[in-house]
Amino acid sequence: MGEHEWVWPAAELAALRLGRRLGVRLPASQPHRWALAHVVPVAGRGFDVEHWEFESDGLEGYDHDPGAVRLRHATASDEAELLAVLREWNLPPARFRHSWDTVGPR
Repeated sequence: MGEHEWVWPAAELAALRLGRRLGVRLPASQPHRWALAHVVPVAGRGFDVEHWEFESDGLEGYDHDPGAVRLRHATASDEAELLAVLREWNLPPARFRHSWDTVGPR
C-alpha cells in the first residue's frame, strides 16, 4: 500500500480529536456474521482499537448481540501509535467512517 493510504482524511481525524468513535466493516468468518473494527478515543489514554464479529440478525432493534466476539484489541497512546496499529492490522485510515455511518455491537 502507498504511503498516502496511511494518512487520516481531515474529517475523520477531526472526529477522532473531538472524541468520536470511527468504524469500518470488515469481511466476517461466515456469511451470517458481520465484522467491524472501531477506533475509540479514550480521554487521557489515547485510543482503543477493537475488532468485533457478531451475528447479523442480532443487529435488529436495540438489543446487544450475545454472540458478539471481540477478536482483537489494541491500545494506542497517541495518533502515531494508532497508525502503527492500523498498519499492523492492514486497515487504512481512509476506510473508517464516523460512528453514525456504521453499525456496532455496543
